[in-house]
Amino acid sequence: MGTTYVNARVQKHRDALRRAGLRPVQIWVPDTRRPDFAQECRRQCLLVAQADSADTAMQQFMEDGLADMDGWTE
Repeated sequence: MGTTYVNARVQKHRDALRRAGLRPVQIWVPDTRRPDFAQECRRQCLLVAQADSADTAMQQFMEDGLADMDGWTE
């Protein structure tokens, strides 16, 4: 298989997606290979946990949502 064939196949697939009304997007995500990744995750999680514990309205909302799940099946 040559590069030309692969490029044509990829282009055909992209064209079909565009005809279906989709468009390509590029997103940037954190690099999980960085040495400080786990430390930064922990720092952000602690900040979120602190904010959540201080927000009693949100806590009540979450508890109400969980109560509504009684009887649901997966």
